Amino acid sequence: MQIRLILAANKLSNWLIPLAAIGMVFAWLYMAPPGILGKVDALGYAVCHQLDSHSFHIAGQELPLCARCTGMYLGAVVGLLFQVLTARGKGGMPPKRVILPLVLMFLAFAIDGTNSYVALMKSVSPGRLDFIPVLYEPNNTFRLFTGSGVGLGISIALFPSFNQTLWRGWDSRPAMDGLKPFAILTAIMIVLDLLILPQWDIMLYPVALVSAGGVLLLLTMIYQMLWIMVTKQENQFSLFRETWLPVFAGLTIALLQITVIDLFRLWLTHAWGGFPLPLG
Repeated sequence: MQIRLILAANKLSNWLIPLAAIGMVFAWLYMAPPGILGKVDALGYAVCHQLDSHSFHIAGQELPLCARCTGMYLGAVVGLLFQVLTARGKGGMPPKRVILPLVLMFLAFAIDGTNSYVALMKSVSPGRLDFIPVLYEPNNTFRLFTGSGVGLGISIALFPSFNQTLWRGWDSRPAMDGLKPFAILTAIMIVLDLLILPQWDIMLYPVALVSAGGVLLLLTMIYQMLWIMVTKQENQFSLFRETWLPVFAGLTIALLQITVIDLFRLWLTHAWGGFPLPLG
């Protein structure tokens, strides 16, 4: 009897989860502003302050993510793609010689982010935080590069964790096994960042789509892993097409989170766009 109930529940979930995913996709598309850039703006709206002065612009319109978040999510997507092409199936964590530069990148991110926040608060609220010095003038170049470093770090941590969770025969060797592949990946990211800085529309359009799509991709992967762990299906998959149900589950939860945050922020600020700054 118990086995029959389990089989019936599995069959029901095979229908309900894809339907829930489709329903969330349509609900989110209906809620989000019109147009392709409107949709990607709604993805960024859930995770980024979207301040105009901290963002790059396409024909006068700011990107869906600020410069720091653009670098972070673009770096994560580039890092994941690089590892898919060079370390497919590998689930080992990086060695210390790779972890050390990643730690330095996170420190640079933290320092630049803190310095930028202090400068912002001082500019909009004179007299506030006067006891904390501004180390240097914040700018979008620093935001982009420090965000990119953290994005690479996220991908280097997430990719092997994903492989360890899903695959039956995952390779225990490190996905990022030394300084050489790490240096190549970092060089690719630096070149991409340098191409972003001139703010050419031909470059910023795909960057806007990929970086905002990275928000949905990362959340879907994380929730897919959590779904697999909660349902005790770790290491039961050999091919990606076998993971369709956890993918739909992860996508549903990711879109649900994005939609809830979007609606709450919209209720709070009454507008799609950059978060209002404190004044006075």
